Amino acid sequence: MPKIAVLPGDGIGQEIVPEAVKVLKAVLANSPEKFEFIEYWVGGTAIDKCGKALPEETLKGCEEADAVLLGAVGGPKWDHLPAGERPETAALLGLRKGLEFYANIRPVKMLSSLIDSSTLKKEVVENVDMVVIRELTGGVYFGEKKRIENPLSAYDMMSYSAPEIERIIRLAFEIAQDRRKKVCSVDKANVLETSRLWREIAIKVSKDYPEVELSHLYVDNAAMQLVRYPEQFDVIVTENMFGDILTDLASMLGGSIGMLSSASMNGKKGMYEPAHGSAPDIAGKNIANPLATILSAALMLRNTFGLDKEAQQIETAVVKVLDQGYRTADLTQPGDKCLGTKEMGDAVVAALG
Repeated sequence: MPKIAVLPGDGIGQEIVPEAVKVLKAVLANSPEKFEFIEYWVGGTAIDKCGKALPEETLKGCEEADAVLLGAVGGPKWDHLPAGERPETAALLGLRKGLEFYANIRPVKMLSSLIDSSTLKKEVVENVDMVVIRELTGGVYFGEKKRIENPLSAYDMMSYSAPEIERIIRLAFEIAQDRRKKVCSVDKANVLETSRLWREIAIKVSKDYPEVELSHLYVDNAAMQLVRYPEQFDVIVTENMFGDILTDLASMLGGSIGMLSSASMNGKKGMYEPAHGSAPDIAGKNIANPLATILSAALMLRNTFGLDKEAQQIETAVVKVLDQGYRTADLTQPGDKCLGTKEMGDAVVAALG
């Protein structure tokens, strides 16, 4: 029996994850295989319950599961903790490192019904269809960190090995082969030695994929191009910190970060989560957008379980609901029908038929 580890986490994670599970159970109702959903504590909630952001039981459960469905972690309640004990580091980075989820895959596509929800002009975003691939277990986030008291200073070390770079670059080319055959590698090779190595390896790997076009952009120019002419991009691949920043920027091309699904992969096994955070300011109000989590669940069915038909059914149901004018608060325009978190989940289930 396939096992899915369910980690609602903190803030709105506890509202959006149940909606994704509800949709998954609906689309899998007639599946010959019965899926098991097992819930675990993680993040600040786990700190409150058992003193650790990533309890051993949670990590073990995720290791034994076939896939992980994560909500969000963190919030001001736990900001006073040392950096290494906070939910964002101990839980999120701990899961990525512990399960070797080295590649984060975020598809960004403009749905015609959401064009007016974007803060950019229609002609800029109407043809957006890209995938951003972010290296997830290296770079400055996982490098040595230290604060020095006299004189007061601090440093964070960024480092990458050639194998770490090659595996993420190769994944980008593999994905591009099934799309428009264009890879844009983003770095800062005019300043950083890690970026110079990154670019060298990207060029080397590209020789194994002669049908795929490789281009390079410095990260500052890439940020500008994403809002100037985003339809030029097919597959973007970049290192951890640059990817963290660029994926949030790219999310607005689709109308709202509440629409951006995400898969963190180590091969076939993945951790699926929305790209947004725990949004503690709106937690418990039934106004959060669950669609990114629901679309992440569709990615899970496709990438980990090979259930393309069921994944497509979920994605089609989401489009149908949006085409009917239903929105959550983050997407609402005059004339739209605003739904709460739970009600949006119900609407997607209904659209599944």
